[in-house]
Amino acid sequence: MLKNFKIVKTEILSDNWYVLRKITYEYLDKNGVLQTQQREAYDRGNGAAILLYNESQKTVILTRQFRLPTFVNGNETGMMIEACAGLLDEDNAEDCIRRETEEETGYKVSEVRKIFEAYMSPGSVTEILHFFIAEYSKEMKIGEGGGLEDEQENIEVLEIGFEKALKMVENGEIKDAKTIMLIQYLKIKGIL
Repeated sequence: MLKNFKIVKTEILSDNWYVLRKITYEYLDKNGVLQTQQREAYDRGNGAAILLYNESQKTVILTRQFRLPTFVNGNETGMMIEACAGLLDEDNAEDCIRRETEEETGYKVSEVRKIFEAYMSPGSVTEILHFFIAEYSKEMKIGEGGGLEDEQENIEVLEIGFEKALKMVENGEIKDAKTIMLIQYLKIKGIL
């Protein structure tokens, strides 16, 4: 496919928060006809997400925070319940998720396990998200969490029973894709 594909022009539409590019490209379709298309691609960098779980207590650690895009798309409060996550910011995925876990949840996890990676919205966003799980215990709690003040994060840390988290997915209280994927992974693998 790549030998039949060529980027003709790239324009930066915005580089305010992240980078939004308008890309014009040509490709040969399956009938050998040269097609020209334009698409926008939003580059926000790659990220990592983690679901902390406690096997003996059958609980998970989630976060709740305001997400503007959900608010403007009909979420009345803009609040989202999510797994801990963050952008790599020049780190490798494992170092990133350890840092984000401590900043957002207050837990310093000893071992993290990468389970897969996925493009979260490949039609418009370049991001690859690295997914992790880790077991936690009360002894690993070293701070309050809540995010970084200088990043204006205002994150509430939630400890929720796993069965309740599953119900929250079913009834729509949890609508975040990465969180749903991680909760389902624990269920499918029989971890909780």
